[in-house]
Amino acid sequence: MKQGLSLRTSQHLALTPQLQQSIRLLQLSTLELGSEVDQMLDDNPFLERTEEAAERESYGLEQADTAVSANDRELEYASYSGTPDDYSSKSSTDNSAEDSSSAVDDGPSWEGDGSVSMSPDDGEWGGEARAHGNNLSGGGDEMDATELARNQESLQSFLQRQALTLRLGAEDQAALYFLIESLNDEGYLEDDLTDLARGLAGDDDSQIEELVHHFTVALRLLQSLEPTGAGARDLAECLRLQLQALQADPAIEADTLAVALRICSQPMDLLARRDIKHLMPLCEASDAQLRAAIALIGRLEPKPGRRFVNVERNIVVPDVLVVAIGQGTQVKFQVRLNPDVMPRLRVHDIYANALKGHKAGGSDAANFAALQQRLQEARWFIKNIQQRFDTILRVSTAIVERQKSFFIHGELAMRPLVLREIADELGLHESTISRVTTAKYMATPYGTFELKYFFGSGLGTESGGNASSTAVRALIKQFVAAESPKKPLSDNQLSDMLKEQGIECARRTVAKYREGLRIAPASLRKEL
Repeated sequence: MKQGLSLRTSQHLALTPQLQQSIRLLQLSTLELGSEVDQMLDDNPFLERTEEAAERESYGLEQADTAVSANDRELEYASYSGTPDDYSSKSSTDNSAEDSSSAVDDGPSWEGDGSVSMSPDDGEWGGEARAHGNNLSGGGDEMDATELARNQESLQSFLQRQALTLRLGAEDQAALYFLIESLNDEGYLEDDLTDLARGLAGDDDSQIEELVHHFTVALRLLQSLEPTGAGARDLAECLRLQLQALQADPAIEADTLAVALRICSQPMDLLARRDIKHLMPLCEASDAQLRAAIALIGRLEPKPGRRFVNVERNIVVPDVLVVAIGQGTQVKFQVRLNPDVMPRLRVHDIYANALKGHKAGGSDAANFAALQQRLQEARWFIKNIQQRFDTILRVSTAIVERQKSFFIHGELAMRPLVLREIADELGLHESTISRVTTAKYMATPYGTFELKYFFGSGLGTESGGNASSTAVRALIKQFVAAESPKKPLSDNQLSDMLKEQGIECARRTVAKYREGLRIAPASLRKEL
């Protein structure tokens, strides 16, 4: 093989660091953006947070604006002519061109320094969002919802407080505490007592036997504490412990309680299927007795530690607020950004002016160039955050325009909508719309929804049109809510009812939508 040299010209597209940062900020959620802003404030000395609108830096964002490359045009934010206090976009129910143009003209106005001029009492939705959401623009002394969720008492601490009232020896108390710490989040003791003892004593059989004895005593004490059922080894034991605790309740019949205990001694799959036919000979009970016993078991708690689980609460802070203005056919919807999720940032005036007036030379040239780069990074960060919120507002306004019927009549009036329709309308790429609608939420008069909620495929109708899959799900939910508890609707019946409404929906599609709505099958929805 012979070696040689050759020249070749080619063209390729490359994402600039500024565009990469803009794309990354666009797909971040509200909480992730807050962390990103805090990180940038710690790393960049030229960036600071401000509560008030700052004066425009004389040489700041104009320089950054001139550096926008051709690759940035898709994400470039549009200039709005609205006033700083009118940080919103209005969407009318009319389809006239004048209303469509006004929806853009009344958009947000950004201050040149990156700070947001917004009245603290701008709109009733903003007030509610401040009361229930995180404020990324500043911290107060009051405890927020996240801290309250993290301060919830755990199951282990609750049981240990009860254990302090028991008069136990040192060894039994240690065994009880060890079992408490071995419980899982649901309150079950998954490990066998012998395995727990072997993990502590190793191969010493005599010590293992002694530990098992202490664990057995401690387990009985643990199962006598609240919540009832904690310390059970399986579901059947958990239900039996709770049923035994109900023996002192005079309101419960003894026969029903006895049948319920016999049911718990049978395989749990029979109870899950409510297989009364097979349970009758096994439990030696009549049909009526079994139904009453199963109803009693249905009132028990299968996971005793459920209410103590200190899960990380997903606090939804809306990025966009939609407020209805007017009534009836004259109703209009005002779309605005939530001021509480927008960080107010600006370039530090003192540091920037000091760098501007400094003339670098000699050995300071390298340091001066590094500081200039950090200053440029601060400008680009402010610009990209402004661009992020502007793109969210534009997309949200387009969604409200397309889904007017939803905001008037609810989810039954949802229209089919795909990402490409919004992308073509705004002149953006479909992937950009996907990033904007992921983990971004809109507060509406009907509740708070993710922006992706307003997109859905279409199902054919008899009239030749399309029905949104979201509206079909809402219709299925409505049918199930109105069904007879003794004769619940099957998937075939739901499919036939949808056909009567003019919607072609197969049984398998109905089953998929029903499972997505977390609605049990008809056999499990049937009331005993």
